Amino acid sequence: MKNILLLEDLPEIRAWLRDLVLRVFPGSHISEAARVHDAIELVQAVKFDLALIDLGLPDGSGVDVVTKLRDVQPDSQSVVVTIHDDDEHLFPALQAGAYGYILKEQPRELIAEQLQRISQGEPPLSPSIARRVIAYFTAKAKPQAAPANSLPAVSLTDRESEVLLRVAKGYTLPEIGVQLGLSRHTIADYVKQIYRKLNVSSRAEAALEAQRLGLFR
Repeated sequence: MKNILLLEDLPEIRAWLRDLVLRVFPGSHISEAARVHDAIELVQAVKFDLALIDLGLPDGSGVDVVTKLRDVQPDSQSVVVTIHDDDEHLFPALQAGAYGYILKEQPRELIAEQLQRISQGEPPLSPSIARRVIAYFTAKAKPQAAPANSLPAVSLTDRESEVLLRVAKGYTLPEIGVQLGLSRHTIADYVKQIYRKLNVSSRAEAALEAQRLGLFR
């Protein structure tokens, strides 16, 4: 892997991902971007062997970059690196052409192992993501159940709800990280996604939304 694209808007996460990639692929050249627009410009100008792509960016979805790479550089391999472990993010990314899907909250050594598998021709998939893919196709083979009730306007994952509740209770990001066994940077990524989903910009607004969603008991 000589040329690698790294798309991640949080500088702290981008820094440790860059260090991790250089450990796995020493001597590679890494081009960094924090926005979808910038990443697409790089894709049009530079030939990449590998792209590590976050999904939730300030100006859109990393899925657009996966799609662009598939169309412009079909030999390049796109790997999503994200906090999102739900079907709504996973399957659009895979359908767009993602070669792998890695969760940020895993231990870094495990992420390194998954990236190393690329050189062996094995798609890098977090274990829980692999299970979700298998479960999806297993469910598709079964008779369809009756349609469920419509989802609420805002749908948070269980992990996002846990983080939001703690934000609303006034815990700091490091404190939330300790409580959930995650790094401060991963918690910051969750908070960013939660604020975007809820269309809020402050802790006070987030607390009101947590109450509206019935998280306080």
